[in-house]
Amino acid sequence: MAATETPEAKELSLVNKVELRIALTDSDTKLESILNTYLPPLLLKLASDHSSVRNKVISICQHINTRIKSPHVRLPVGDLLKQYKENNNALIRHFDILYIQQGLDRLPILKRLELLPLLINGIRKNFLESSRHAANIFNMLLKILHSLTLPSRGSADDMNLRQHLGLSERVEDAQFAASWIGRLILFAPHLSDKRVPGLDAEEYSFLQLYDRKDTWQPGVAGGMNLVETKVVAVRFLASGAFTDTERFLPALFASSDPNSRLADIGDDILKRAIPAVSLEDEEMLNRLFRVYLGTRGTGGSLPARAPLQTKILSLLCKSKRATSYTTENIQIVKEGLTSSDQEGVSSSVTAIQGLEASKLRTQIFVYTNWLARVSDSADIGIIALSLVAQLRTYIESQGWPTYQEETTGQDNHAISLRSLGYESIGILARAYPTRLVLDEQLDLLRWLFDSLAADSAGREVGLSIEQALSSVLGAFGGELGAEFEMSLEGLLLHNMQRQPGDSEGSDMKISRNTQFTAIRFANRCLPFRNISARWMNVLAISQGTNDRREILEEGRKGLDPYWYRMLNPAKAKVEHGGALQISKYDFPDFVALVGQFFGKDSVWSTGRSPNDPVPMVNAYGPAVMFCRNVLLTEGLSDDTPVVDSEWERQLEVRVTSDEQARLKIRTYLHTLAVDNEASIALKTLFQAALNGLLVPDSKTAASCATCLLQLCSLSPNSMVGALALHTQVLQGPIMSSDTILREKSSRIFGILGSHDNCPQGVLRSVMGDFNGKSKDWRDAIGSQFLQAHGAMLAITYYWSRRAFRTRAASAAEDQTNVRAIVDLRLEILSLSHDKTLLDAAITSITELSLSGLMAPKWLSPTHSASSIISKLVEYAEKGNENAVKALGSFAMQCEEDFTEGAIFKQIITALFKLHNVRDPAIQFAIGEALGFAATGWQSKSLIAALDIEGSPPPSASRVNALSSILDQLMEECKTTKPALRQASAIWLLCLVQFCGHLPSIQGRLRDCQIAFKGFLTDRDSLNQETASRGLSLVYEKGDRELKDDLIRDLVGSFTGSAAHMSGTISGETQLFEPGALPTGDGSITTYKDIMSLAAEVGNPSLVYKFMSLAANNAIWSSRAAFGRFGLTNIFNDSSVDGYLAQNPKLYPALFRYRFDPNTNVRNSMNEIWTALVREPTATIDQYFDTIMRDLLKNILGKEWRTRQACCAAIADLVQSRPAAKYEKYIGEIWTLTFKVCDDIKESVRTAAMALARVLVGILTRGLEAGDSSSRSAAAMLENVLPFLLSPSGLESPAKDVQAFSLSALLQIIKKSNRTTLRPFVPELIGRLILLLSSLEPEGIEYIRLRADQYGVTEQQIDDARLSGVRGSPMLEAIERCLDFLDDASMQALRGPLENAITTGLGLPSRVGGSRVLVSLSTRNNFIFRPHANHFLRLARKQVLDRNDTISVSYSVACGHLARLASDDELLRLIDSCRKLYFDSDDERYRVVAGEIVFAMSKYATDRFSALAAEILPFVFLAKHDSYDRAKTVFQDTWNETVGGSRTVLLYMQEIIQLSLQYLNSPRWSLKHTAAFTIADSINATGDEISDSIAQTIWPGIEKAMDGKAWEGKEKILQAFVRFVSAKNIVTGDGGKQAQFQKIMLRESKRNNQAYRPYALACLADYVESRESIDLATEVYEITGPIIEDSLAAPDEMDLDMQSETRSSKTISEEILANAQAALLRSINPHSQTDEDLCSSLSRALSLTARTFAENGSRKVHNAIFEAEKSLFEKLQRALPRPLSEPLATVLIKFVQTLFESSDLVEQTRIKAAEAALALAPLTSTHERMKAQLMDGINSARTQERSMTVQQSWDRVQRAISHG
Repeated sequence: MAATETPEAKELSLVNKVELRIALTDSDTKLESILNTYLPPLLLKLASDHSSVRNKVISICQHINTRIKSPHVRLPVGDLLKQYKENNNALIRHFDILYIQQGLDRLPILKRLELLPLLINGIRKNFLESSRHAANIFNMLLKILHSLTLPSRGSADDMNLRQHLGLSERVEDAQFAASWIGRLILFAPHLSDKRVPGLDAEEYSFLQLYDRKDTWQPGVAGGMNLVETKVVAVRFLASGAFTDTERFLPALFASSDPNSRLADIGDDILKRAIPAVSLEDEEMLNRLFRVYLGTRGTGGSLPARAPLQTKILSLLCKSKRATSYTTENIQIVKEGLTSSDQEGVSSSVTAIQGLEASKLRTQIFVYTNWLARVSDSADIGIIALSLVAQLRTYIESQGWPTYQEETTGQDNHAISLRSLGYESIGILARAYPTRLVLDEQLDLLRWLFDSLAADSAGREVGLSIEQALSSVLGAFGGELGAEFEMSLEGLLLHNMQRQPGDSEGSDMKISRNTQFTAIRFANRCLPFRNISARWMNVLAISQGTNDRREILEEGRKGLDPYWYRMLNPAKAKVEHGGALQISKYDFPDFVALVGQFFGKDSVWSTGRSPNDPVPMVNAYGPAVMFCRNVLLTEGLSDDTPVVDSEWERQLEVRVTSDEQARLKIRTYLHTLAVDNEASIALKTLFQAALNGLLVPDSKTAASCATCLLQLCSLSPNSMVGALALHTQVLQGPIMSSDTILREKSSRIFGILGSHDNCPQGVLRSVMGDFNGKSKDWRDAIGSQFLQAHGAMLAITYYWSRRAFRTRAASAAEDQTNVRAIVDLRLEILSLSHDKTLLDAAITSITELSLSGLMAPKWLSPTHSASSIISKLVEYAEKGNENAVKALGSFAMQCEEDFTEGAIFKQIITALFKLHNVRDPAIQFAIGEALGFAATGWQSKSLIAALDIEGSPPPSASRVNALSSILDQLMEECKTTKPALRQASAIWLLCLVQFCGHLPSIQGRLRDCQIAFKGFLTDRDSLNQETASRGLSLVYEKGDRELKDDLIRDLVGSFTGSAAHMSGTISGETQLFEPGALPTGDGSITTYKDIMSLAAEVGNPSLVYKFMSLAANNAIWSSRAAFGRFGLTNIFNDSSVDGYLAQNPKLYPALFRYRFDPNTNVRNSMNEIWTALVREPTATIDQYFDTIMRDLLKNILGKEWRTRQACCAAIADLVQSRPAAKYEKYIGEIWTLTFKVCDDIKESVRTAAMALARVLVGILTRGLEAGDSSSRSAAAMLENVLPFLLSPSGLESPAKDVQAFSLSALLQIIKKSNRTTLRPFVPELIGRLILLLSSLEPEGIEYIRLRADQYGVTEQQIDDARLSGVRGSPMLEAIERCLDFLDDASMQALRGPLENAITTGLGLPSRVGGSRVLVSLSTRNNFIFRPHANHFLRLARKQVLDRNDTISVSYSVACGHLARLASDDELLRLIDSCRKLYFDSDDERYRVVAGEIVFAMSKYATDRFSALAAEILPFVFLAKHDSYDRAKTVFQDTWNETVGGSRTVLLYMQEIIQLSLQYLNSPRWSLKHTAAFTIADSINATGDEISDSIAQTIWPGIEKAMDGKAWEGKEKILQAFVRFVSAKNIVTGDGGKQAQFQKIMLRESKRNNQAYRPYALACLADYVESRESIDLATEVYEITGPIIEDSLAAPDEMDLDMQSETRSSKTISEEILANAQAALLRSINPHSQTDEDLCSSLSRALSLTARTFAENGSRKVHNAIFEAEKSLFEKLQRALPRPLSEPLATVLIKFVQTLFESSDLVEQTRIKAAEAALALAPLTSTHERMKAQLMDGINSARTQERSMTVQQSWDRVQRAISHG
């Protein structure tokens, strides 16, 4: 039959057998055993092909389910879980999961933890197969995590955790677990909606176990606490089971969680994970955007919470790729800024309120700025328009332009966000200007300007709008279209005219000035040729200085072409003819410009009445001058000066002194005059300038006068004639008080008045007025002098210009007038002392002489030529330049005659004699005068003197005058007299400059060259400058041969060792500056002085020594002069290239001299270098080795100048070259640099230190760049570090050297990587620790030793020093070095660190050593652990340092080292602390022991806890030390480590044993400490003491109570009373009771006054607790005498012992009060007969009555009443009723004492009432006592004033009544 059994039957048979076995089990244990064996295989039958089998199994499972409800039945969870993982059958898996869930919670913790690797194994695969099953598995995983104890972070177990869990091989499982932990963090259960921020419906269901409502209900079986689960999950995430990449997103979610426990852990993980994550990864960005925005839809996720969104945005701000997500970015900004009442906003967004919303929106603006800055042009083009629209909408929603405060909550945040909105708009507009800024409608720009003008949100918002407009400003750069430019003009002009307070429409009130921003836009956006922009500049200048100064400055910059170019640098340069050609820089059209500024529609229209006030007067002058500059620029065409900072001055010089420039301008003005439109513009400018002369503002008038004078002097007669009609208006300016205005107006008058178009009638009238004022000069006072001055100048200029036009004063009347004019001027010159009139007279002589009206033949007999010359010479000697020019002008009209006595000879001689005038300006004037005296109008210095159209007038003929003067000058140039030598150089320069075109000079250029070369070696810098300029002029005017000779001489002198240009030496040759070599009564200056000094001292060698000094000085002076030649032209000459190409040795020397200490030499060499070396980089590269070798050769040269220059040159050379270029020299450079750092010359040392800084900078940059593989890196460090740590570095006495060395060292350490620096770390750390003290101020130790003199303590100073060490940058460098250690370098560090710790002297070094030990113990514990024992032994020695700060520091180090030390070493440390405490007589050592133990408890808590039995009894004893410092530190240790008093009970045996050990100590401090310890142990036991504890304590407390009284023994006594008063002790052994009583009575009899109050108080407590013993008699025998003595002699108590805190009177009162209390409380009605009780009460009453009568102390009375209350309560409990008569009688007497308090304080009266209340129940059976008590109460009630006391007596009355 068996053979025919079907497979189905077989399976059913097996299943039935299992069922039978299960059914037969009669206990949970048997059932558990059966299930462990058969349940997994039984469930496998669910995969049977036969339904009957499957049904049977299901039936059995139902039976099992009923049997396993008992929680004691454990299921084979492990086997079921393994079966689940290995089986794919859904039905099997279903039942597996069911039983796994039921059995998991029944497993012990260790069994559960064993399932963790199996659970997590393949979890991702399980999820793909069945998300519901995976949800249950993940839920079980979370449950197990609650039981998981994670290893310490960074430990070996932590590092191996990933491998242990099997995640190293199954990375996908780790990623799955981490991602779902992240989703768990986002999860929050909802009753209605299955969507939460960051999670979609499916994810929500997964974590909720698919609608299992009790999943997160901790009170339900199987439910978990969600918050705690999140915390343990995040901690698991932080372990070594996951990588940083896997942790990143979950950590991000946790860091933004509102629960701080989660957030703190998340932040910590995130900080470590961020470096491992690439924010450019597409998948990562997709996940971030998905979490931020949600997935929307029916089952999609909601957007993340605001804090998480803020965190995500902060990360996106670091991703370039995130900017390409244009759609998402637009959505982020839209939803983050849109208010809740607007459409299209999700519910989660609208819920953002308050601070979270502000933070999120702030981050949105930051992200918007990131998008604008980083996005590609294509991406920014997509998002910019939308983002700007959203930002504008956001701002306008707050109210725009008027800010509506009531519409926004948290107004400060809203305003800040508004500001950020404006700034973001500006950045976006700059990033995408094409559509946002450069549209013709100017919508955005107009909106921003309107916002700036009218936004009322405050100053902060206004600044942000200005910043936004500044950003927009950067969008303008290229050419603007004509229509756009016109639109922008209109907008800017409108904003220039806006004023605060104006209104534009109903909703826009101007509250802010927009002019500054508008003018900035005008200057930067509109081209320089734009006339409207220039008009806006004028409007800005018109603001004056009373408004915002920056508007005025910006306006001025807009009218200056140089500043305009600085504000608008060229982006694309186009070279044309060597000049920069950019259309934006083109000048405005002159005709249009004048029409805009002064046309008929302008506010300055020239057609207005002259009497009308000029508007915007501050800007009138600049406007006129700008028009003039434009006109002159057009006239010069391509010959305009280079536009630089000196452009306007150069233009002025060009117009004044350049003949060709003046000719070009004259020609151009002629062209304008014949053009109708242009002539009108020119006349308009003339008229505008003339009108400006009439304004009251002197500055404006002077500017207009300058302009008009230049225009008149260069314009054709036809143009001048049109203006001559208005000559009369000049009369006012001529008579003004402004000197410059008078002079220029007078000259203009001469030009206009002499023109034929000038109305003669007007001219006669004006001239008549002028003549009258001139002739009245003698009677002039005050301003009349000024009028006379103007009148004389006007007359002079009129006649001289008239002479220019007519060539002579031919008419007799004219000749008469001229003679009268000349006579008047000469009369003033001779007689007047007024400077103003003399100036007019001298100027008149000059002008009249130039025009030919004042020649010797015109002079009257009263004024000879000689007298005129002598007067002019007199004024010239006083420094009057005009007098010098007058001499030269007068000489022009004199015949050439060099004979003695001739007028011409007299003038030339007089001019030469003026060389003694030390003013260089006078000498230059003399040079010019000699020029036009010798050549007349041929001298170019008179170019500007001819200010009318036509040729110059004739002057006296000249033949040999120039040659004669030149001969004389050549002789004078050889002189050695300093003054004459300087003057000769200047005069020669003037002649070459102004007369060099004439043959006389051309023929003698070589002589001039030689003469100038002779001045190059002069010490006087002016002589050198003059010679340099002269040689340049000679070079320009010479032929090719002369030029080549000059260059050869120049280069030879430069490269040679001596000065080849030196001149001859004579006795008057000045060799040294006056005062340079003082001799006591003067100084050595000339060669003659040296000879005289040598003769006086009889030492001729002094001549050679001094001459050597002078020669050396001459060498440097001549070299300094080289650069002043104007060498650009010389060295650019083609022949120079050929010469220098054959002599490359010039380059090293020239390169070195560029860094010479002498400023003149340095500047000169730089000019030569610039001119010579056209391609500096290529030239230096070509000659690099030559230059470097020259510098290294000369850096140790004899001359300090050379050494200093070499240092600077090497620094410059190596900074600009790659390391490979100078790598072979680096060692030599460092070596030589260190040598020069110790130079005798301070400036050389400074230069060497600068070079060292450069070298260190190069090194640190190389280290920072990771160039550690370079061969020079290690070599440089080997050179640098010893130097920096040497006495020449950090140990240098020079503070600046110390500072450099410290800075350099810190930079090297900071920039180095571990590979490069690690070989140097051990020695470096040791040296740095020792050097900590050397950097401390030297006086700190002195102040510490005298701390009391400065009002501070030594400890305060040490604390400040300690704070300085902790904040020291050197300690920071040490910490970084520690981070570079590995096992090998740690071993190498052992010696240097030990040496630094043991040999360091100062506090900083000692403390620094302890800090290093702490850092090694905490940050480098793995590599430091093998060395911890050694350094712990070393630190134990250092804690004994006499300085408390050092001792504490090393105690802390010991605490940290205890974490790593072995158990044996730790036990030795504890033993050492005990020895320090118990064996030393020094109190400090007890403190040290406490500090070490405290540090162990704080920093090595786990090790401390492990050895608690060894340490805590000792700590408990030591915390009772009598020395406060020691007591405090041990008390802190106890408080830190012990949770409550039960710890004392735990270690009671050890504590008592330790205390007993030291109760017999010969040291009183230890004996007392042990006694206090026992007392405190008793206090910690509570009210009930077990027999075992009592037996432990009794020997100790008995021993502690022995001996006489000592301070503090009262605490022992109080503890003794507490011990013997415990319930089980009171009823205990009778023998022990006798001992207790003996001790108590003995202590009560002590006579120590301070101790006695406590003893009596304890006696009262003791007798109170002994109801079965009658001690009344013994107590009376003790207290009776004490009370008697106290009452008999109260004053004698003042002579007894006094306590530190209590007076003798207080002690006496306490003794009496406690004696009375003990006496009354000793009466025990429970153990006394009535007779004995009456006797005891009577004795007590007698003493109590006396005390009331004789002692009025409140304290005593209070004690009596409290004791009586206790007595009455005992009587009430013990006595039968009714009372016996004797007893009642005694009690009635006690009643009487209750009313003795009527005169006492309120508190005492209340206590009396409380005692009466206790007595009241006893009166119920005795009417007499009751009546007595009622009478007393009524009397007291009547007399009582206090409501409180009255109420107390009322309570007593009610108690008696109810009794």
